[in-house]
Amino acid sequence: MRDRGAKAVRAAAAALTATALGHTLWNGVSGPGTALAFGLLITLGELARRDPPGPSRHPGFGPPRAGPLRAEDRQPAPLGSAAALAYALLGADAGLPTHHGALQVVAVVFAAALAGIAVQVVRGRGPALDHVARRILTVGFAAACFQPLHNSGRLAEQVGRGPYLVLFLLLLLGLTALCDAVLAAALAGLRTGWPYGPLLRDELRALLGIGSAICATGVVMALGVAVAGLWALPVLSVPLLLTQMSFRRIDAVRTTYRQTITSLARATEIAGYTRPGHARRVAALSCAVGRELGLSQRELTVLEYAALMHDIGQLSLVDPVPAGATAPLPAAEARRIAVLGGEVARQTGVSAEVAVVVERQAEPYRDQPVLARIVRTANAYDDLVGGTRHPGGSLAALEQLRLGTAHDHHPDVVECLAYVLRRNSSRRDGARLERPKRDARGRGGRARVVPGRPG
Repeated sequence: MRDRGAKAVRAAAAALTATALGHTLWNGVSGPGTALAFGLLITLGELARRDPPGPSRHPGFGPPRAGPLRAEDRQPAPLGSAAALAYALLGADAGLPTHHGALQVVAVVFAAALAGIAVQVVRGRGPALDHVARRILTVGFAAACFQPLHNSGRLAEQVGRGPYLVLFLLLLLGLTALCDAVLAAALAGLRTGWPYGPLLRDELRALLGIGSAICATGVVMALGVAVAGLWALPVLSVPLLLTQMSFRRIDAVRTTYRQTITSLARATEIAGYTRPGHARRVAALSCAVGRELGLSQRELTVLEYAALMHDIGQLSLVDPVPAGATAPLPAAEARRIAVLGGEVARQTGVSAEVAVVVERQAEPYRDQPVLARIVRTANAYDDLVGGTRHPGGSLAALEQLRLGTAHDHHPDVVECLAYVLRRNSSRRDGARLERPKRDARGRGGRARVVPGRPG
């Protein structure tokens, strides 16, 4: 079902592109100089694109982490996107009306994006097909809404050329951005199988950042070229290009920050306090459960960092905990280690939110924030499975966690963990796995596995 949905979106984009190319080749290019100028700007935007962080895979816990992405990573080529939208909304060039239609807009955008993408593919950094399909469909939508009204003269009659035209363009781009967010969330859900609601929420939040900058730049470009001509394009492109360069610096800082946290998480393994790979497994489980609970991308980032550092308090112990497993420890001892971990986390310079989650992971779940609940349950599961207490494996460990839902582990977090663990096995044995009804604050029901048909 997921593959069919993604293929349907790509097929729609391919059909629209083929129609646009055929129409343009048959009728010729209207305003070739204007089309060439915007095409070059779109190509430049694709050449300067920022590739989102590559997917990483945690062994045994589902597909690579391909999303959701940070707000600025959702538009890796903002200059190309703004130029494409500006060409879709272009009604005049230096005071002279333009007559290119919506199909020519799609053809020019596709050809220009293809030229820039070809260079990226040669470098081994080409974008996903979903990104290209979204660009074609959203630009085609904006052009189909604007160009027929402009070419027929109805837009000038009903809206005019004053502030109402600017308001109309902003509203049209806002609707286009909303459609793009819906499409992006749907494609991400089809690709990863994660809940649609949180994905759409993160996409809509991104509209307040780089999305609004792209829409505003697209409107300004269209209006600037209408008055001053094509010379306005390089001038109006500078702010967005500088913003894109700033994002590269921010990425470098975030990469260094993540490497620091990863190194701190490995310190307990290198020192022999915890089993190899324990922190990474807990982080992978925590993020998978957090996605099922509908956490935002910002909360997922805090959750991942806290899960990586959840055992760092053991570095303050004189006598190591046997096998590094804190789940079987008495409550007072587990809380003492958690408090020490919070103090160590604060001294390392991580955010206060991460330190709070590390510090409160051993409290009763009724007193914990939702992120601390997830870390505690994921850590306990890995401790139980990794030790010799439960030779029966994951089923026995989950049963042990369910026995602790009166005080230690929130029932919905445990059931989400069970759902995550059963998801991959259900694909192998033909079972149909139903998502439990729940929300990010820990209210909901239990996951239920429906066996597939025998044979």
